Amino acid sequence: MTHLHSKRLPRPGHGKIVAAVVGLVAALGLGAIGEAKAAVPGPASATADRWSDQPHGFASLAGGTTGGAGGKVVTVTDQASLAKYAAAEEPYVIRVAGSIAVEPFGADIVVASDKTVIGVGDRGEIVHGELHLNPGTSNVIIRNLTIRDSAVEGNWDCKDTDFDGIQMDTVHHVWVDHNRFSNICDGQLDVRKDSEYVTVSYNRFENNNKTFGLGWTTNVKTQITIDHNLFSGTKQRNPSVDNAAYAHLYNNYLTAQVDPGDPVWTYGNWSRGRTRMVIENSYYRDVQHPYQADATAELVQRGSILKNTTGRHDEWGTAFDPRDFYDYRLDPAAAVPALVTKFSGPQKRIGEAVTLNVPADYPTVQAAVDAVPEGNTVPVTIAVAPGTYRAKVLIPATKPNIVLQGTGHDRSDTVIVYDTPAAYGGSTGSATVRIAANDVTARNLTFSNDFDEAAVELSGEQALAMKTTGDRIVFENTAFLGNQDTLMTDSPKLDVISRVYIRDSYIEGDVDFVYGRATTVIERSVIRALSRGSSTNNGYITAASTWTGNPYGFLITGSKVVSDAPAGSFHLGRPWHPGGEPNAVAQVLFKNTELPAAIKSSPWTDMGGFSWKDARFAEYRTYGPGAAVTADRPQMSADQAREHTVANYLKGTDGWAPHARH
Repeated sequence: MTHLHSKRLPRPGHGKIVAAVVGLVAALGLGAIGEAKAAVPGPASATADRWSDQPHGFASLAGGTTGGAGGKVVTVTDQASLAKYAAAEEPYVIRVAGSIAVEPFGADIVVASDKTVIGVGDRGEIVHGELHLNPGTSNVIIRNLTIRDSAVEGNWDCKDTDFDGIQMDTVHHVWVDHNRFSNICDGQLDVRKDSEYVTVSYNRFENNNKTFGLGWTTNVKTQITIDHNLFSGTKQRNPSVDNAAYAHLYNNYLTAQVDPGDPVWTYGNWSRGRTRMVIENSYYRDVQHPYQADATAELVQRGSILKNTTGRHDEWGTAFDPRDFYDYRLDPAAAVPALVTKFSGPQKRIGEAVTLNVPADYPTVQAAVDAVPEGNTVPVTIAVAPGTYRAKVLIPATKPNIVLQGTGHDRSDTVIVYDTPAAYGGSTGSATVRIAANDVTARNLTFSNDFDEAAVELSGEQALAMKTTGDRIVFENTAFLGNQDTLMTDSPKLDVISRVYIRDSYIEGDVDFVYGRATTVIERSVIRALSRGSSTNNGYITAASTWTGNPYGFLITGSKVVSDAPAGSFHLGRPWHPGGEPNAVAQVLFKNTELPAAIKSSPWTDMGGFSWKDARFAEYRTYGPGAAVTADRPQMSADQAREHTVANYLKGTDGWAPHARH
């Protein structure tokens, strides 16, 4: 089979594409102390890096940190469910929806190994409770949460409580990212007792006394990356780092320090014990003791900006070079206040999306589908890496809101394929991929059924690459490869209308290879009619079975039909009445679409004893060597064509308009 690679058909009248490239422009300035040893910013990269679901820094080393990847996705709204899944032995991606008030006040939620705990939207909250990682815990991601209000009124110093926001003891591989900590007693984040391979990024630490501490050990083992965090309205431990082997702090923003009258315990960064600390391109505004070091510690600072700072600005020793361990992007110090203020803390973009990576975290596409919760209400992206996946996939009706996304450069890079014919399980059973759920989108993928109909003689040679029965299904930049019955867009039953939108795609086959009763729009796509070696009849493009109560069946618009079949040997379609159903009356319109010479001069034909003349077949402004206006080719009038638009086919009763995106 010839498979055309990704190539969009131009829109009519759309002759130019204007691309705008937006970059970060920030002027570097001198602080109160200056930047005599300025750090050189790394190469500029897209804002999308700030939303990555992959950790960076030390948490990315020594096998990396994947959290609950590979496990099921669950959504929790109460303490009991959160505690159950967080403490489970198996991996989970735990989505915290809304606010969970922990009882009793200050109690721990134990988080076991192989967990991702992530807030939904920007409203996931843990209130007056602590996430606690016991010794030996590993591979944990905590993202996009607000953890707040475990402070005891009137107890500013919190010496008699241990109500941390997150506390971890002797753990490894932890990523704490895009969280907000506020009004907590004792520490907002405590990384303790030889914890290793930790990254703390894009968090907001606000309204606290003891903010972020690391140590509680005489050993020198911990490796930690601390970047793009906001410290505002805090007093001490911003952070305090005791006996860390390597502490890399960059692009952090410290401002609005509280209790400036305390000459010792109001401070910014402190390299303590035998810590080796590197600070780069951070921004300090209105801070006492912005960075200081014990005589036994080392601290290298370069490129930071200081505004209205006082007290200690210690720098001694050589510490280490972070780039000996990992690459990283270093933003200009002058840009840090704006960047950190905008991008730190919980973000809707992070909380509204879950990405399941195949095969990195889930071995098969079906395994990733199985991990999606039933009744799913938020988009889950299944990101499929380039490769050929020889296995069937079923997205059941109970798992809506899924995006299947090929991550290759071209849709041909990522192929989901199987080779079952209808003789072994019926037409539905032959389908390589079945989508029964609503609100599913597939992009940048190829779906194939490579059953070789020429190699064997079977009573049922239909071999579907794709069957859909769900509503609001979108295919963008996809390919469907097969012979007979390649693509079936259907609905759960005759009088239920499902809608499918296919854009910038490729469909090939020979007999009835676009068929079913769903309202289906194929726009800006290529349809290849394959030759079966006949000089008179090589097949039929469509076999619609539209419910008679539905005015909209198949619309093929702004597209191109191509074929290597002989001239005059291919039909546009025939009317399919499944089981002789009289109320299945095909509706098909080819509109503004190029037709090849292979199309017959009388392109519609009967099927199963039903006349094509009783169906709702029409053309409107088709063109090319296969287009003509004859008595056997019903033409839609201009007035009728104005009603048969992409919008009208798809809008239904809910105003669905996937074509309006982009």
